[in-house]
Amino acid sequence: MRNTLRASTLESKFPLLSVEHGCIVSKDADITVGFRVELPELYTVTSAEYEAIHATWVKAMKVLPDYCIVHK
Repeated sequence: MRNTLRASTLESKFPLLSVEHGCIVSKDADITVGFRVELPELYTVTSAEYEAIHATWVKAMKVLPDYCIVHK
């Protein structure tokens, strides 16, 4: 019996081209930039501080361009 399946490499299936200057470049020329945000521990901020943090998140979301994904 003969193996009729074609062999392919992981690189040909994986959509990433390279990582340059801290950005991920895909084979479709999409650029991904990751940011790390550290939030305070739960129940350690006052309500005023919580409102300030929330307002900052809302402001940051409004200035992002179209087709951005935010995962919190």
